[in-house]
Amino acid sequence: MSAYARPDLSDIKLGDWVDRRLPSALRPYTRLARLDRPVGIWLTLFPCWAALIQASQGFPDLRHLFIFSLGALLMRSAGSTVNDIADRKFDGHVERTRFRPLASGQIGVPQALMFLVAELALAASLLFFLTPYTRLVAICVLPLVFVYPLCKRFTYWPQAVLGAAFNWGMLMAWSEVIGKIPAGALLMWLGAIAWQIGYDTVYAYVDVRDDRRLGLKSTAILFGKHGKACIGLFYAMTVAAWSVGGWMVGMSLPYVIGMLVIAAHLCWQTWRLDLSRPEVNYRLFLANILTGVLLAAAAFAGTL
Repeated sequence: MSAYARPDLSDIKLGDWVDRRLPSALRPYTRLARLDRPVGIWLTLFPCWAALIQASQGFPDLRHLFIFSLGALLMRSAGSTVNDIADRKFDGHVERTRFRPLASGQIGVPQALMFLVAELALAASLLFFLTPYTRLVAICVLPLVFVYPLCKRFTYWPQAVLGAAFNWGMLMAWSEVIGKIPAGALLMWLGAIAWQIGYDTVYAYVDVRDDRRLGLKSTAILFGKHGKACIGLFYAMTVAAWSVGGWMVGMSLPYVIGMLVIAAHLCWQTWRLDLSRPEVNYRLFLANILTGVLLAAAAFAGTL
């Protein structure tokens, strides 16, 4: 049997805690918000926490930590809802996404839109606790959130747009804590985009056969058989940007050690990558949660 036909490639595992513990009316919305698959939430949170730590030059204010954590959760969930609405006609034909609520008909578009409005309203309520400048920075990310789901129809670089939106909280953290976004912080954000292009391309190789069949685009399709080298290049750009950016925002020597550990971890990921084995690629995608942990830890160590 082809590796692409493996049933365990679906990102929704039927019979999991959602099916066992939640009322049937709540299950589709829990999956729509990706609460059953929190990897994306962690990949959003850790860079944001790292930026808060760097901007605060130590452990961040608990109020900031709570607001930005909840905001990352809500915006990631809203982005996932937008993505599922836009891709509902494709998801049913892709091995990984065929059980998603809209693709499988568990709920309709009107219900998903109402849920999206609720998510955005909750996220918007957090803006009242932020400075006017940070509110403006936050609003600027909305076009990226809504345009990303359409990108795979006309560009091979949807991962770059997703990376910019996913890591926008890093810029907001600086604007909230010190009232501006320094050049080093901008470089840290660009490094996070390069990192996301790398790990999301690994993820895209899981879907590459289905995407080609459906006429969709991704960096995995663009890189083709050169994917391993290209992903390694973006990971190298990540470490370079985070290293220089950290130096520019005043990180101390322990931060360098953290960057070396991250470099070793990303080298291991690149070495293990196998473009012909989607199940291996998916596990390597998940390994980037550790990359996020290491980034936040390096940021904290760099403030000592």
